[in-house]
Amino acid sequence: MINYYLDFEKPVKDLDNQILELESSKNLNQVNMKKLNKLKAKRIVEIENIYSGLSRWQRVQLARHPNRPYSLDYINYFSPDFIELHGDRHFMDDPAVVAGLGHFGDQKVAWIGQQKGRNTKENLYRNFGMMRPEGYRKARRVMKLAEKFGLPVITFLDTIGAYPGIGAEERGQGEAIARNLLEMSGLRVPIISVVIGEGASGGALGIGVCDRMLMLENTWYSVISPEGCASILFRDAKRAEDAAEALKPTPNDLVEIGICNRIINEPNGGAHRDFNASANELKTALQEELKQLCIVNPDDFLDNRIEKYDKLGYFQESI
Repeated sequence: MINYYLDFEKPVKDLDNQILELESSKNLNQVNMKKLNKLKAKRIVEIENIYSGLSRWQRVQLARHPNRPYSLDYINYFSPDFIELHGDRHFMDDPAVVAGLGHFGDQKVAWIGQQKGRNTKENLYRNFGMMRPEGYRKARRVMKLAEKFGLPVITFLDTIGAYPGIGAEERGQGEAIARNLLEMSGLRVPIISVVIGEGASGGALGIGVCDRMLMLENTWYSVISPEGCASILFRDAKRAEDAAEALKPTPNDLVEIGICNRIINEPNGGAHRDFNASANELKTALQEELKQLCIVNPDDFLDNRIEKYDKLGYFQESI
């Protein structure tokens, strides 16, 4: 997956192959060096051209890139002393979500993040980032622990949705998500949610009620995936590109309607092309947001969240 390219990245792939061929050549003379430098310069220009005009569907694809940083990548980078907590104290542990405590600079925080896998084995273990009821209950347990000790909560959203299996339904998937929405709404500590990849449906919202919603530049957040929307509305999942345009799930769209509070810039080509630069950009934003939220009176968080979410919709009374 190191050399994985999306369809619209084909021009970059061709240039990368030429660069690799020259770099691995035993005859890297002055002529070849000059050619190599030209190819690298052309590659930079090509990347800028491609990523400066991405469509909504292309951003959705980029959010799914298998080399993209996942929750544990960010958590371990921000919090080297991170201690993961397991289990929901009711049924079992859910590896699709990681949750625990650690330092963020000089401040202790609770980290919660949906985690996908890098290969088939990991994805089966992580259930492709689709949380089960015990995952939402584990997350809620860690949130209540954070509230008890006055620690801010930071959540990372990256899922195609909650797991829809029979077992999950039998163990109360809908109730687990609804309970999280209720508990998070009244949590007396700051909550910051960051969309780092895909934010689909109630599966993401189950750990996404927050005071501040941040989104990386090449991510999406919506009530349903473009494919799911296309299957329902157009009876054709192949029209996912049309559905993405209709859903308007990208950060710029969501800033306009008040769902997203801040967009985190990514390096040209996406966060996976320069993880350190992307992580440092996010780190700065999180520190700034935490500084503002930590001075809020704990008694005000519920009212502030009611006000925040009330602004997202409106109604008109018919005569």
